[in-house]
Amino acid sequence: MNGLIMAGQLLLGLSILVILHELGHFLAARAFGIKVEKFYLFFDAWGFKLFSFKKGDVEYGVGWLPLGGYVKIAGMIDESMDTEQMAQPAQPWEFRSKPAWQRLIVMLGGITVNVIVGIIIFWMLTFKYGETFTPNSAVVNGIQVGKVASDIGLRNGDKILAINGNKVIRFEELKSSKVLMGNTLLTVIRGDKTIEIKVPDDFLNKVADGKSLFAEPRLKSIVDSLMPGYGAVKAGMKVGDKITAVDGIPVTYQDEIKPIALKKKGKTVAVNIDRAGTPLQLTVPVDTAGAIGFYGNFNEIKRKTINYSFMAALPIGANMAWSTFMDNAKGIGKMITGKVSARNISSPIGIAKVYGSTFDWVKFWTLTGLISMALAFMNLLPIPGLDGGHVVFLLIEMVQRKPVSEKVLEKAQIAGFVILISLMVFAFGNDILKIFGK
Repeated sequence: MNGLIMAGQLLLGLSILVILHELGHFLAARAFGIKVEKFYLFFDAWGFKLFSFKKGDVEYGVGWLPLGGYVKIAGMIDESMDTEQMAQPAQPWEFRSKPAWQRLIVMLGGITVNVIVGIIIFWMLTFKYGETFTPNSAVVNGIQVGKVASDIGLRNGDKILAINGNKVIRFEELKSSKVLMGNTLLTVIRGDKTIEIKVPDDFLNKVADGKSLFAEPRLKSIVDSLMPGYGAVKAGMKVGDKITAVDGIPVTYQDEIKPIALKKKGKTVAVNIDRAGTPLQLTVPVDTAGAIGFYGNFNEIKRKTINYSFMAALPIGANMAWSTFMDNAKGIGKMITGKVSARNISSPIGIAKVYGSTFDWVKFWTLTGLISMALAFMNLLPIPGLDGGHVVFLLIEMVQRKPVSEKVLEKAQIAGFVILISLMVFAFGNDILKIFGK
C-alpha cells in the first residue's frame, strides 16, 4: 500500500508537470499557425497507447511508457523521427517553414511554462501558509551533530554565527545549498572561543547518501514521547521525565545519552531521572542498536511564522523557485567537474520515495514545485532530444543564417536519445542499488 501511495503521488505530480510543459509547446506552436498532430501524456512507444481521441486535427492520448510526454509538431525532427514527412516539400503550416525566432519561442515554451508553474506553486504556498522557520537566536544550546558534520570538525554544542561572513538569521540556512554545496566557511562559537570551519567542496556527496544526520538544534534530555516496545517503556519511564544521568554519567542533552547507551547494547543501563522534582533510578533494557526508546521535545525550540499578503508572497515564491533552479545548475556543474558523484542522480524510484508513503498536500505541492524547476533546468541542457538541444541548433541557424542540415539533426536526435536512455538506465540502477544498500 505504501508503494502505491508513493507511485500515485509521483504519477500525479509528473503528469501535471508534463501536461503543462507540453501545453507550453502546443500553445506557442498554435500561436504561430504551426500544425500540431499529437499531444500525448507518456510515450506511445511502438504504437501502443492506453487510449486516445481526436479533436480537430490533433490526436490526444495517454501512452503506456511513463517517461514524459510529447507534442508532435508537423515538419519537425523530434522523438517520432518522422523522416517520411520530412522528405515531402515544406508546407506553410509546418515548423520548418517558420522563421527561426518563432521556432525558438516554440522550443522554449515548455521550459517557460515549467518556470511559471514553479513560481506559482511557491507563491501560493507562501501566501497560504507563510514562511515557518527556526530563528538561529532560538537555538540557545547550539547544535547536535551527525557524522558528516563531525567529520568536518563541528561538535555538539557549537553555535554557528555566520556562513561566509554573513550572519545566520534562520537555522535552516545551515541545511541549504549555501552549506551543502560545499566550499563554505562557517563561523562557530565553541565555549568562549570563535573558530572557523571549512566545509569541503565535495560535502554534498557525504550528505546526499541519506545515512548521516548533518546538524539539528540541540535538545535537552527531557522525554516528550516513548517508543512502544522499547526499554524505556518497560522500565516505567514517563513523558515529562528529565534524564539526569546514564550509567552514573551526568547528562543534560539528548546527544550525550546515545554514546553511553551504545556501550550497553543488549544489556541494561541505570538511568537517573527527575520526575516532577522527585529523583528516581530506573533499570532500562538497551536494544542491540543501542536505543532505549524515547523522543525529545522537538517543540522545545520555538519556530516562527511570517505571513504575507497575496502580492507580498509573489517575490518570496519567485525567489524560492529561482534558488531551486540555481541549485540544480550548481549541482550539475559540480557533477561535471567531478566534485559531486553521479550516484546522486535519481530516477522516478528515488523521487517517489521523497514524496513518501503518506499524502500531504503541502509536501506534495512543495515537491512538485521543486520538480517543475528541475524539469525546466534539465530541459534547458544542450542535449539533442531535449528542448535545449533544439535551442542550440536554432541559435546556430540564426548565427550562420541557414538551417542545420536535416541529416545532422536526425543523427543528433538519435545520439540524444541514446544519451537520455543511458542516463535513465544509470539513474534506475542507482536507486535499485540504494534499495539493496549498495
